[in-house]
Amino acid sequence: MKSPLTEENKIYPDTISKIKSLRKKEISAEDLAQGIFDGNKAMLAKAITLLESTKPAHFDKANTVIEKCLARPNKSIRLGITGVPGVGKSSFIETLGKTLTDQGNKVAVLAVDPTSSLSKGSILGDKTRMETLAKDPNAFIRPSPSGTSLGGVARKTRESIILCEAAGYNVIMVETVGVGQSEIAVHSMVDFFLLLKLSGAGDELQGIKRGIMEMADAIAINKADGSNLERAKLAVTEFSRALHLYPPKANGWVPKVMKCSAMENTGITEIWEMVQQFVAHNKKNGFFEKNRKLQNKNWFLQTVDEYIKQFFHQKETFKKEQAALLTAIEEHKISPFYAAKILLDKITKEL
Repeated sequence: MKSPLTEENKIYPDTISKIKSLRKKEISAEDLAQGIFDGNKAMLAKAITLLESTKPAHFDKANTVIEKCLARPNKSIRLGITGVPGVGKSSFIETLGKTLTDQGNKVAVLAVDPTSSLSKGSILGDKTRMETLAKDPNAFIRPSPSGTSLGGVARKTRESIILCEAAGYNVIMVETVGVGQSEIAVHSMVDFFLLLKLSGAGDELQGIKRGIMEMADAIAINKADGSNLERAKLAVTEFSRALHLYPPKANGWVPKVMKCSAMENTGITEIWEMVQQFVAHNKKNGFFEKNRKLQNKNWFLQTVDEYIKQFFHQKETFKKEQAALLTAIEEHKISPFYAAKILLDKITKEL
């Protein structure tokens, strides 16, 4: 009589082989798209990984998935959330996200992590910082390393939004690193832009920066709890006064300043109600759809610039000429500005 162990050893390698073959099996664009439509989180994650790939072979497949997803109707609200590091963005998003899922919404969080210059991977790990929301069946969290993208916004965040909407997520939240030009990038891909601020930490001065304040559709003073509550009330007054110094927005919306506490879950519901008022206001005056169309045009132009850059950097002639000119620059034989002109002149003549 054969022992169970011997019999198991006989079957086990075959089982492992089948599992490995299934893992290696290429998933078609059609299957990925259908998986997304069915609300399969694993398929959604695989599709986002595909479109984030820099391999030329993955481009057409990713584009097929995106086109199929674009055809799906959606009634989503795209919410951008930014603020300086330490303001409590992740805690705020988790509390807001749980509030929304409890109301029957499906929430997707596209959190852009700063990238390690050594490992090239994400540093913060938002699934770890949003542990409760990550376990919610009606929530999807996707932390993406920012890589070399300007301002810390992942290169494919816009496409990821489309995939999430096709998967049935009606609230898409995009969290930024909160440094550099990330605010500008996120503002160009969302319907509502929320700026989180702190009180009593010198953050009031940051709010006076014209660019950030002008982009904000609302300001939320976070961590308004305990001994910090009175300072938060004062900050609301100060920021409200500052907002009156700016010209009115094109859509006629008057930005509001509110206070909240993600830890105590106070003011969160009121902020969401304000977001809904904003969306209703913009849909009534036609600005909502107009803004999305303008964003799509800008997205196209930015993508063209990106592909032109990739096209040149992939040409062997470009690489050789660039290397030679870099050496000349190091040896102070030519200025960087003139070297750039020489490089482009040589490459464009070959086209």
